Amino acid sequence: MNELLLSNEIAIRLGFFTAIFAFMATWEILAPRRTAQVTRLLRWPGNLGIVVFNTLLLRFVMPTTAVALALVGESAGWGLLHQVELPLWAGVLFALICLDLAIYLQHVMFHAVPVLWRLHRMHHADLDFDVTTGARFHPIEIILSMLLKLTVITALGPPAVAVLLFEVLLSTLAMFNHANVRLPLGFDNLLRRLIVTPDMHRVHHSVIPNETNSNFGFNLAIWDRWFGTYCAQPQAGHEDMCIGISSFRTKRDLALHRMLFQPFEHSSDTYSINKID
Repeated sequence: MNELLLSNEIAIRLGFFTAIFAFMATWEILAPRRTAQVTRLLRWPGNLGIVVFNTLLLRFVMPTTAVALALVGESAGWGLLHQVELPLWAGVLFALICLDLAIYLQHVMFHAVPVLWRLHRMHHADLDFDVTTGARFHPIEIILSMLLKLTVITALGPPAVAVLLFEVLLSTLAMFNHANVRLPLGFDNLLRRLIVTPDMHRVHHSVIPNETNSNFGFNLAIWDRWFGTYCAQPQAGHEDMCIGISSFRTKRDLALHRMLFQPFEHSSDTYSINKID
């Protein structure tokens, strides 16, 4: 089974990404939550271009994938989970919860440390909010995120199948909770008790700093409630809220080359957590 996972990892992840992206993009057309403020023609070339760039860069720079490292860990007996006897289902569930908590804490850290915020703010500088925003991250942030993930995997020792499942879930839910899709309000209120919904995460992309620094979860919705970072609704309402950050408001900032250089522009802003009054 391990050889099967390793040999088919790319095909599995690419297949899910393509299918979910197409589904969410279609849903956005059929039942949008908000009227688009900036056309896809202006936003999508940069957003999708950074996805391709990051994918190729990560393959070139990183010597291993998260799943491959988990397979090595299983063989070598690395990590916490190899020191205890658990059935596979329990190990997978525990690993998924721990990995999701790690992603939540990483997200908070990228908002709290000014130098990391300069990288992460490229994700927030999108002038609108849709399925492509969920994959819009600066290459340096992607590399740092992978290093942190590999560190957690080494320490935790999760089953390789859990790591693959987490990678697929993270990609799927990132596209879902960044999508400009309409859910019935009652269903949204129920669903966000378990997972992060588009309405919940959209608050995080508000131009208002206190709203930007809320709702950090990507998968499970419990972390924001437990750690006091939950904000139920945006101040201006979902239809009228302004998306983005104040430093990058022009349409030329949506170009791929401009996105890559954003961390090195505008030396100060009010968005990193420790700068809020």
